[in-house]
Parts: sequence; structure tokens; C-alpha cells
Amino acid sequence: MFTVIKSLGLFGLNAFPVDVELSISRGSPQFEIVGLPDATVRESRERIRSALGAVGVPIPPRHIVVNLAPADIKKIGTMHDLAILLCILVGCGQIDPQPQTCAFIGEVSLSGHVRSVNGVLPMALLAARCGIETLYVPVENAAEASAADITVYGVHHISDLIAHLRDESLIPKQTPYTPAAEEYHETLDFADVKGQQNVRYALEIAASGGHNALMIGSPGSGKSMLAKRIPTILPEMTRAESLETTQIYSIAGMLDPKHPLMTRRPFRAPHHTISGAGLVGGGAIPHPGEVSLSHNGLLFLDELAEFDRRTLELLRQPLEDHIVTITRVSGTVSYPCSFMLVGAMNPCPCGYFGHPRRKCTCSQNQVRNYLNRISGPLLDRFDLHIEVEPVSFDDLSATKKSEDSASIRKRVFAARRIQQERFRDSGIFCNAAIPAGKLQQYCPIDDDAGVLLRAVFDKLGLSARAYDRILKVARTIADLDRSEVIRKNHIAAATQMRSLDRKYWTQ
Repeated sequence: MFTVIKSLGLFGLNAFPVDVELSISRGSPQFEIVGLPDATVRESRERIRSALGAVGVPIPPRHIVVNLAPADIKKIGTMHDLAILLCILVGCGQIDPQPQTCAFIGEVSLSGHVRSVNGVLPMALLAARCGIETLYVPVENAAEASAADITVYGVHHISDLIAHLRDESLIPKQTPYTPAAEEYHETLDFADVKGQQNVRYALEIAASGGHNALMIGSPGSGKSMLAKRIPTILPEMTRAESLETTQIYSIAGMLDPKHPLMTRRPFRAPHHTISGAGLVGGGAIPHPGEVSLSHNGLLFLDELAEFDRRTLELLRQPLEDHIVTITRVSGTVSYPCSFMLVGAMNPCPCGYFGHPRRKCTCSQNQVRNYLNRISGPLLDRFDLHIEVEPVSFDDLSATKKSEDSASIRKRVFAARRIQQERFRDSGIFCNAAIPAGKLQQYCPIDDDAGVLLRAVFDKLGLSARAYDRILKVARTIADLDRSEVIRKNHIAAATQMRSLDRKYWTQ
């Protein structure tokens, strides 16, 4: 007896079709699984044996061989349990052979319940592209799979599935998941921030153009408070961005079953003790790190100078290429990581270097060594260097509310709409992503701005990367001013936000 059931596999973010083939023949009773299964897949024999016993279908005392094709790709995880079990049911004559337009994903428990698995969305999207018309998944994953525009059935127990396939008691189709129209009711708001007008404006620029920003200032000046409010002014995610981000969270097992499609931009703030693998991804089976979990969102690194320098250096390539590639013996996986990086740090070990009212107790060498924990190449990748001054008593005691996030968000949205129109059909989504070869096309400057930019470049000894980033920030400032051409005041403002490297790093 030979039969085939369609399933899907996953390695990293890469889904692939799997044909679960079954052969039952005479011989010594044996149950083998071949086709490069890992230990988890091989252990499915005992799960399936117990689950079939729970519904009164013993495995026949025959020689059973299950092949997971293609046999040259390693199979990892428990998502093939359901397909293997159905193969045995077909081989035993308990159900009819299933059409090749149906696929089955899910882990089977000893009692026959179908447990959820990670990575259902990327597998469902592949199924839709491969011509699969019907997908059976664990009931907890059904809403997530329905985002792939495919017919989905959520299976709670294998007895329900058997009854469904026999046309005895049908499982209802999963209604395609549609995110509720959410209004912004944030617990955090820029209205809570006292003073700091220059920092608020700089963060508005960063959000408008997707720029990386570094805030440096003494303890208690509000750096973390400001950073945590940046998501409240970021633009809404498009459907394509939502699907990309949801896939990453799906394979990481971090999706909320009640809200299986991410519609809010992620905000990640790892502790400074994080390892390199935790930051960019890794492990024997490469898992996404914080840079990928921040995809289409914001990665906030508080106490930046306290991070291990070697760990920080791992950010350089992802920040440039917006993709991180992890190679292990088991294979190579690439994860997208297009994120906005925001850092916050003190200016010295004691935190009060340059403070207007408190004396710094650090020597010049201590200040220099502390700040040199951030390498020049990494510093270059921050578009904005923002000095956060201590808040004055008058600002703290003021009763007038500061401008709220909703008002700032309107200007950010308007600037983003200008960029969407400018970059239509170009594959560019924001000013920060303009490639070097397109700067002249998208960043026209007038004569006065050109003269100022040359003077700044020569005086500060900027790198080519810093030059590009000044132009991109100036482009965003011009968009906020609704100006097609970058003018002198835009270059001046962008340059002012690159002053930290000159002020601190050359002590």
C-alpha cells in the first residue's frame, strides 16, 4: 500500500513543500521515518502511536516506512505529525486518499489533540503560492493561517478531523482574520514630556524619515522616556510590512493567538547584557534575534556604552544591508532586519560630563575611554546625534501641556506621504533608505546649501557615510517644510544634529 499526503516544512524563514509518503508492506512489524528527520520528527512515531490508540485505531503489525520528500532537506519540528498520522489512516483504509490540493500541519499529542506549531504563516503563504487550496492546521493557528488568503480549517482533535474527512461532522471553515480598526489609545504620550523641544523635534525628524538616532545626556534628562514614546508617532504599517513582521514573530513563537496579525510596529529594548546571538540571531537552528524582531519597527538600546563592544559591532552590517545572514552546520538562514535604531547613553561613567549644575568626577581619559566604547564606524551609522540637556525647574513645574503624540503624528504621516509619492515603484520606503547612487536624484540642493555642505564637510572631516546621512536628514527636514529643494537652513539643521562626534569624541 502506497499513499501521499501533502505537508509543509520550515527552516528559519524559508518554508518548503513536503510530500509525506507511506509504504505498508509485509514483514516484521516496524515503523520507520526516513528523509533526513531530526530527533523531534523521529519521536513523532510514539506520539502518533498513542494518538491513534486514543481513537481506537491501532497501528497494523506491518512494515511501515514513512518518507519525507524531498529527502535531501533536513526536516525539523513537529509540524509533520498530522500528515504522517493521516498517511497511516489512509493506509489502514480508515479514510479515503486525500487530494493533492490539501495540506496538513500540526503536532499531535498523546491524547490525540492537535497542538499549535510555530511558523504557520510563512508555510501558509507558500501553500497559497504552490497551488494548495485547503490547509488544515491546529485550531490555535487557524486565524494566523487565514491571512494567506487560503481556505483554512482549524483542527482541535484528530477525531474531529477523521469525522470531517469522512463527511460525518464537518469542521467549520476559518473566517479570514481581519484586524479591528484600532484607534490610538496610548498609555505613553509626548504630552507627558516636559521641555526638551529640540529633542522632540529631532525625534520627529527621525520618525518622519526612518533615521537612526543617538541621544546622549546626563541621568534623569529623559532619554528613555522620550525613546519609549517614539512608537506613538510612527506611521501605521502597510499590509506587506504587517505580513513580513508577523512571519518573523510566527517562527519565533511570539504571536498573540487573539491578534495573530501584527498591525503595530514592534518596539524592542534588549538589556545591555544581551549576547551577540541574542542581538542578531543564532543557535544550532538559527532563530531571529532582536534586530529581526524589530523589523519594520524600532530597536532601542538604552545605556549604549554598557553593551559589549563586540556585540555592538555586529550591528554594522545589518544596519547597512537590512538583512542578517546566519550560517550554521545545519544550513544558512537570512532574516530581514529593516529597523530604526535609537540609542541612549551617558556622556561619561559618572554621567555628568558637561552638566550645567553638577560637577563631573571623571578624568578626561575616563571620559574618552567611556565614549570610545562606541566605534567610529558604528557612530557614523547614526543619522542624528541628539544632546539631551537636563530639564529646568521652570519646564518641570509648568502647568501647560506639551504637544501630544497625535499632533506630531499628523506631521510625520504628511512627510511619509510625500516620500511614498517620491519613491513610488522604486523599492525605497523612506528617506533613510535612499541608496548612495540615488542621492543626487532625490536630494536636490540649491547653491547656498551646496556651499554650506562643502564647508561642513571640510571643517568636520566627515566620512562619505556621514555626508550621505546629512543629505538624507536634510531631505526629511525639507519634507517637513514641504520643500522640494533642500535649502541652506535644512543643511544647517541636519549638521547641527551631527555635532556630538566633534564635541565629545575628539577630546
